[in-house]
Amino acid sequence: MYNPNEARIVKESSHGYHFIPIQDEMLSHREVELVGEVDAASVNALIRQLRYLQREDPEAPVTLYINSPGGSVDSGMALYDVMQAVSCPIRTVCVGLAASMAALLFVSGAERDMLPHSRLMIHDPLILQTGGSALKLKAVSDDLMETRQIIARVIAEHSGKTMEEVLAKTASASFFRAEEAVSFGLADRIITSLGQDK
Repeated sequence: MYNPNEARIVKESSHGYHFIPIQDEMLSHREVELVGEVDAASVNALIRQLRYLQREDPEAPVTLYINSPGGSVDSGMALYDVMQAVSCPIRTVCVGLAASMAALLFVSGAERDMLPHSRLMIHDPLILQTGGSALKLKAVSDDLMETRQIIARVIAEHSGKTMEEVLAKTASASFFRAEEAVSFGLADRIITSLGQDK
């Protein structure tokens, strides 16, 4: 069965042919990707790559391609903090869908590009557990409301919108096509080429 994570390219040298993982080749060009769920494994891999690229060149930009339905708020915020903490600017490119936490990560890029048919989706954090005592439910609810404010504050900061405008959009799942995302301040431009020159 085909596994895209094992895709390799062939390079020829004086020592013969070498099979190199595509991710390694992308990394050498300062390109990384978030594909699939935002979770501890995907985020930790990206954090290691960003730290490595900063060590290699603290000023050269990095391109992060995103096609993700979102996932863990805690993992997503960990990656967000690292993206803000590294010195190299991180350009984000939405390929397909950036939803939920993936949308927040996309929006926080130094430059934010979308392909013509890509989309963003933002919404409030969701309750994943409902059982337990009244006190436990209140604690979960309080934490959820605090998380809602944090997420809205981050989106507002990077979009130029007010907290009220963002909260009105995140109250329910809000989808943005590329043109709408640019208009709302969630993206900078629509691109039709992935070449070096944008």
